[in-house]
Amino acid sequence: MVTASHNPPRDNGYKVYLGGVLSRLLEPHGRGAGAQITAPVDTQIAATIAAVVAEEFAGDLEVRPAAAPQMPEGTLPIDDDARAAYREEALELLDPAEFPHRDLTVVYTAMHGVGGEMVTELLGKGGFARVVPVAEQFDPDPDFPTADFPNPEEPGALDLALQAAAEHDADLVLANDPDADRLSAAVVDPATGRWRQLSGDEMGALFGAHLLRRGPLRGAADGAAPVMANSIVSSRLLERLCEVRGVGHSATLTGFKWLARVEHMSFGYEEAIGFNVDPTHVKDKDGVSAALIFAELVADLKARGSSAVDALDEIAAEAGVFVTDQVTIRVDDLSQLGEVTAGLRAEPPAEIAGAAVVEALDLTRDPLPGGVLDEATVTDALIYLTAQGDRVIVRPSGTEPKVKCYLEAVADTPGVDSSTEAIAEARQRAAARLGELRESMERLLG
Repeated sequence: MVTASHNPPRDNGYKVYLGGVLSRLLEPHGRGAGAQITAPVDTQIAATIAAVVAEEFAGDLEVRPAAAPQMPEGTLPIDDDARAAYREEALELLDPAEFPHRDLTVVYTAMHGVGGEMVTELLGKGGFARVVPVAEQFDPDPDFPTADFPNPEEPGALDLALQAAAEHDADLVLANDPDADRLSAAVVDPATGRWRQLSGDEMGALFGAHLLRRGPLRGAADGAAPVMANSIVSSRLLERLCEVRGVGHSATLTGFKWLARVEHMSFGYEEAIGFNVDPTHVKDKDGVSAALIFAELVADLKARGSSAVDALDEIAAEAGVFVTDQVTIRVDDLSQLGEVTAGLRAEPPAEIAGAAVVEALDLTRDPLPGGVLDEATVTDALIYLTAQGDRVIVRPSGTEPKVKCYLEAVADTPGVDSSTEAIAEARQRAAARLGELRESMERLLG
C-alpha cells in the first residue's frame, strides 16, 4: 500500500502485509495473516531491494516513468467487489436493536485523504442522517493544501472541522488521517460549553468501556474468551478497566503489526489515535469502522442524557485516574536517534521527579511482562516504573526524526460512587504529578 499516511506530503512510503500462505510459512501460529510485516522479514525485503538495485541499475537511478503502469504477474487489484464486502462487514458491526439511537449531527473531515466517500456513505447507511463533510478537505489531494502536517492530532489540523461544527450545532467531530487508518474525535465539554479534542487514550478508554458493555462485536470462532489490547506506550487505563471487569488484556510493542497478532483480540488500540474494532476481518488499525462505532457510542450517551466527557468520569470512578503526556526530542540526523537511549543505558536514573525507580525494563534485552524475547521483539525502548505509580517510556520514533518520552501519572478515586468533585480533585493531583514528571524528564533528556 503506497501512502503518505499522516506525515507531510514529501514523506510518501509504502506498507507491506503478509498473505495467509506466506504468514503460515514464516510464523508457525499463522496469526500474522493480513498483518504488517515484522522483523526479520522487513530487513530481508530491504536487502532484496538493495540487491536488485545494485544488479539491475548499476548506479543509474534516473526515474523513467513507463508509458503505462505495469502490473506484476499475479497481482490482484482491489476492486468494487472488495469495497462492497468491506461496506457490508463494517455495517454488520452496528447493533441497531440494542443501540438504536441515531440523533446525532456529525461533522467529518477526510483531511484530504481517501476516507471521505466511504465514511460518509457508511454513516448514512448506518442511520446517521445528519453528516456534514468538511468540503475543503473532502477530496483526496496528495499536496494536503489546508494542512501541512495532516495528522488530526497536530494543533490547528481540526480548525476547519471545528468551525463547521459550530456553524451546524454539531454533537461530534470525526477526523481521519489521509489513509483513513486513524481516527480523531472532538466533543463539547458540558462544563465549559467548548469543543474539546479527545486524546487517543481517552478514545481508547471510551471504546473499551462501550465494547465491554456491548460484548465483542464478533464472537471468536472457537468460543474463546475475548481479550482487549493496547500498545505498551498507551495508557494503562484500559488494562485496569479490564482487570476490574474480569476481562483478559494484553500489552504489546508499539504498532498494530504487534496488536494484530494478539490471540482472541476483540478490540485493540494505540495512543496515536489508532483503533481496531473488528480484528476478525481487519488486521490493522481502521479509522473507517472505528468512526461508525464511535458515532454509535456517542449517540447512545446522548440518548441517556450523558456525554463522552461524563463517560470518562464514570470510567475514572471505576478504574482510577490515568493521565498521559509526551516529551519529544527532535534530532537533525536519524543516526542520532539511538544516542538518547544509549545515554540512559549508560547512566540509568535512580529516581524520577523525586520518586524511586522500582522497576526498569530495557527492551533490547528484556521481554515485556508475559512475553518472550526474540529477534522480532527486540526494540530500542526503556521503561521505568516508580514507587509513586508513575510510568515513563523512552523510545526513538519509528516514523519521524525524534525521540519520544511517554509519561503517565495516576491517582486513585473513591470508587463507583465517586462524586464529580472527588474525580476532579483526583485529576488535579494526577495532572500536577504529570507536570513534575515532564519537568524531570526534560532536564534528564535535555
